[in-house]
Amino acid sequence: MRNLIEFLKKYHYWFLFVLLEVVSLVLVFQYNNYQGSVWFTSANYLSGLTLETDAWLHSFVGQGDANQMLTERNLLLEREVALLREQLSEERHKHDSTYVDKGITPGLEAYKLIPAKVISNSINKADNLLTIDKGRYDGVHPDMGVACGNGVVGVVYMSSRHYSVVLSALNFRSNISCTVKGKGYFGYLHWSGGPSDIAYVDDIPRHALFENGDTITTSGYSSMFPPGVMVGTILSKEDSRDGLSYRLKVKMTTDFGNLRDVCVIDDAAVKEQLELLRQVTDSLKPQTN
Repeated sequence: MRNLIEFLKKYHYWFLFVLLEVVSLVLVFQYNNYQGSVWFTSANYLSGLTLETDAWLHSFVGQGDANQMLTERNLLLEREVALLREQLSEERHKHDSTYVDKGITPGLEAYKLIPAKVISNSINKADNLLTIDKGRYDGVHPDMGVACGNGVVGVVYMSSRHYSVVLSALNFRSNISCTVKGKGYFGYLHWSGGPSDIAYVDDIPRHALFENGDTITTSGYSSMFPPGVMVGTILSKEDSRDGLSYRLKVKMTTDFGNLRDVCVIDDAAVKEQLELLRQVTDSLKPQTN
């Protein structure tokens, strides 16, 4: 006992130093800003590796490879159907179906899917995030859209070498451009809390014609998603706060509470749009002498 007391007296400064370090780290992680907390809680390598192991154990039981294949196939089919519909609408009075088939291939060449697995997810917060097991080494970068076989999931917010944090569509910061399928009217998808399968599309013009049950898809205007990715169906409509537009209540097709397999959308056309937008933004900045 005496030796223990002597040891503690001799090295008590070191113990105090370690204790203060631990307390300071806890305070930093607990009260750090939003970006810092995202990085240190789910995008770093050690946390990502732990979450990935846990997710692998769950997906092993649930036939993960088969689910991933179906996810990719569903997304490709949705995209192909959207392109076919667009070609048929524009060319049905000018050309035959052979022309349409030829026109589909170039549209799909710029469309690439990066398969990934969800290793961490939340649906009951205001700022819901999810973590996937793909990062910069796999070609995943911020501002890429993420979808599953049933519809949109979110947008890549931050990437490390092997993992990425996705801003879920169930996040107050999410702002995805959507359209009423076949009608041409577009607005922006927002989540207002509550059930994870209910969201709202704002800024739909009051002269727009649509019905409950109509399909909502991505518009292709957001530079994150190509057009035609499934979002949900219209449940009802209500007036916006200023009374100048409609707000649509939408039943989401994505089951956010049971996400396992997703795909990151790497579209060359999206990259071109982003680069063009950056150039325009830079050109509009006031010049300083």
